[in-house]
Formats: sequence, structure tokens, C-alpha cells
Amino acid sequence: MPGAVNQQERPGFEQWVVGFVDGEGCFSVPVFRQPSAKLGWQVQPEFVVVQSAPSAHVLEDLQQFFGCGRVGVNRRHDNHRHDMWRWSVRSLEDLAGCIIPFFEQNPLRTAKAREFEKFSTVVRMMNQRRHLTVEGLSYIAGLAETMNFRKPSRFLESSEAIRQPSRPTPR
Repeated sequence: MPGAVNQQERPGFEQWVVGFVDGEGCFSVPVFRQPSAKLGWQVQPEFVVVQSAPSAHVLEDLQQFFGCGRVGVNRRHDNHRHDMWRWSVRSLEDLAGCIIPFFEQNPLRTAKAREFEKFSTVVRMMNQRRHLTVEGLSYIAGLAETMNFRKPSRFLESSEAIRQPSRPTPR
């Protein structure tokens, strides 16, 4: 098997990455209860690519290409015969500094492009610390609801979100 370095030196590797992520990637923005968080809720944007065990080596290629994220096994089999492996990037710094710029320079071609736009909006808002305000968190939760066929946000259904006093956005 050729290593990721050899693949990366081939012209067009970036377009392979785009096509692969268009088919196998996921940009998600879970919003969940976290009592220790400032507003009692946490936003955790994550970029994930999943493959079954026989093809898991390409996840290491992606990790090496981007220089970030973690590859690990997810013992879910679902309708597959093999363990599923995932490469995930959760670090806000890596998302904002590596993943988002790559896909801005190398646009996705499927409906995933719309998911990416929403995802990048959330990451930028978080870098501006807007997720630490009720208004910002509400906006993010509403945006997250429109991604990946998600169920309604528990944050938006929470009476706590309505009762929270607004706080100025830190600058």
C-alpha cells in the first residue's frame, strides 16, 4: 500500500480528498447539556470521516494530510461485517486553521457543501466566543437543527434558554 506521503505528492490528491469527504464525511454540531459550561450547554463541532476496517488506512492518510485529528475504532457494526473506524477533528484551532480553509479552497460538490457552510459559520462564531451568549447559542442550536437531518435541539426546547438573561458578547 502506498503511504499517504506518496499519495499527497500526486497531483489531484486534494480533489480525491474532496470527493471522498463528499461521500463519506460529516460536519456536525452537537449541542448538549454540560453543567460546568457557562450557560449549562456545550457546543462541540466535529468533522468526521468513517470507514470499515478494510479501508481504514485511508483515514490515516487523511490524518497525515491534514496534520490533525484522531483515528480510532468505533466498534459499531450496524449492517457491516467489520468494525467501523473514524477519523475525527474536534479541536477548534484545527477546524478553523486547517479543515475550513482547505474546503474553502477546495469546495465540496454535493449537498454536503451546505452543511460545511453552516459548520464553518458555527466555528467562526465560537472563535468570536458568541456561543457563550444566549443569543449566540440559540442561533447555533437553530443552525445545528438544520444539519444532517437532526432532531429538534434540546436547547431550543429548554425553558432555561428562554429564562436566561442576555449577556453582552465578549470582544
